[in-house]
Amino acid sequence: MTDDRPYRLEDQIGFKLRLANQRHLEIFAAEMPDLTPPQFAVMAKLAAEGTLSQNHLGRLVAMDAATTKGVVDRLLRKGFVETLPSSTDRRRLEISLTEAGRAFLARAVPVAARISARTARNLSARDLDRLIGLLDKL
Repeated sequence: MTDDRPYRLEDQIGFKLRLANQRHLEIFAAEMPDLTPPQFAVMAKLAAEGTLSQNHLGRLVAMDAATTKGVVDRLLRKGFVETLPSSTDRRRLEISLTEAGRAFLARAVPVAARISARTARNLSARDLDRLIGLLDKL
């Protein structure tokens, strides 16, 4: 899309997305100080999918291999996940939630829902549905 309007940073989608993400991260940090959003995403995906290879887990949560490894290592230190060598490929690690991870996640999911609600508090339900649909198209 081109037009004759002058370029204004404040009108650019990337700028708007970054501002929205910054606001969401502020809310997340205030509401869930024990986890980062990537750590929560990994735990939520493991809860939904069960044991996963580290590589597959990373793809499902849209993280590169190095980032996934760092997130998993931090969750290991917290005692929220455990790793086992794959029974089919010795090079592969299988990641799963521990009992402590499942218990923490049970308490964290309602907080995550509250974080999402706070992030979108100025949107109607219809606007939020539309925004999510539009973001899915990007």
